[in-house]
Amino acid sequence: MTVFVTGGAGFIGSEFIRQAIARYKIVNFDKLTYAGNLENLVPVAANPNYSLVVGDICDARAVADAIPENCDAVVHFAAESHVDRSILSAEEFVRTNVLGTQVMLDMARHRKVKRFLHISTDEVGGDLPPGGWLNEDSPLRPSSPYAASKTAAEHFVRAATHTFGLDTVVTRTSNNYGPYQFPEKLLPLAISNAIGDRPIPVYGDGLQVRDWIHVADNCRALIAVLERGRSGGTYHMGGGGPLANIDVLKLLLKVLGKPESLLTSVTDRLGHDRRYAVDFSKTTEELGWRPEIAFEDGLRATVEWYRSNSEWVGRCRSGEYRTYYERMYAAREASATTIR
Repeated sequence: MTVFVTGGAGFIGSEFIRQAIARYKIVNFDKLTYAGNLENLVPVAANPNYSLVVGDICDARAVADAIPENCDAVVHFAAESHVDRSILSAEEFVRTNVLGTQVMLDMARHRKVKRFLHISTDEVGGDLPPGGWLNEDSPLRPSSPYAASKTAAEHFVRAATHTFGLDTVVTRTSNNYGPYQFPEKLLPLAISNAIGDRPIPVYGDGLQVRDWIHVADNCRALIAVLERGRSGGTYHMGGGGPLANIDVLKLLLKVLGKPESLLTSVTDRLGHDRRYAVDFSKTTEELGWRPEIAFEDGLRATVEWYRSNSEWVGRCRSGEYRTYYERMYAAREASATTIR
């Protein structure tokens, strides 16, 4: 089975590839923007079933050149995903998340790809009421420019199924955490700052509620959906235990043995949603998947990973990661890994 993965150098995409390389032949198509890190893929770089092509999903010609003729599936991770960046400027989010998705849908249809797996987010459901849960049939009410762009992308995916009969599946997941997450996100930022005894920013009162799922659990679910999900279906993945951000950060400080005085309130994000939580019972009932990693256990393991990989974090923060493995890939021109 040949799988064309977009955005596979990112946090979740690289975990998917590290898990899936034992099952599929994988072509990773990634623009290598700020969140794309080739270090995340060192464990698979020499695998003969893995190859890398650098390109932009909005460039139809580049996609056409990269996607194999015998491609069985597209797994579409590539997206701009940072909410704060979308608030500063939504243009790149519309371009990548909406136009880029349509380009990929068109190419999948023309190449007669057997399945298109679109990776979405719980944020498309918008701000939930206290105690509320988002299920697969809930109305979509995005609140941020990022969430709006992902909602639009979902609509184009469903339109491709309805109009052209393209076999698509959509997944929505709650907050992912784990190794290799870019340090701008809440947990890796908080871990790095706490280790260095630096202030940890807390938006507003810190009572925004989020559900957390370990990235390894999420990617196990993605493989199950790819292989056994119903055509045209939507599937949710979550950890099942929503927590307020302030409680997550206090637990983190407890794990690290650091004082709560590091928590520093900052001006709240514009339009900040108070609650996200997904009902993933359908995924459990249809596919037999459920999260296996308890949040506190996963958090402790994640802390240890960041402690043991401080050089990785430093290269991310300095920007050195962009060129760190350049020589390694340049020296492998004749191998399975190519850069265009």
